[in-house]
Amino acid sequence: MGGPIYDFEDGNFIYPTSGGMGFDTEGHMHMRMGDNMSMDMETGDIHFNSGWKEDRLGMESDDEW
Repeated sequence: MGGPIYDFEDGNFIYPTSGGMGFDTEGHMHMRMGDNMSMDMETGDIHFNSGWKEDRLGMESDDEW
């Protein structure tokens, strides 16, 4: 699955599970919105993070570069 993802918004780490989902260190579920973005499913806030890697979750990258 890969290592944790750093959440720049609140300084937590997100631990990916599967299917573009993960949990942060406060227990909030996050849904991947892009390579460097997730939504906190408890608050609805968008968080910028260090990056969901396609090899971590088996998902295609949003980055065309």
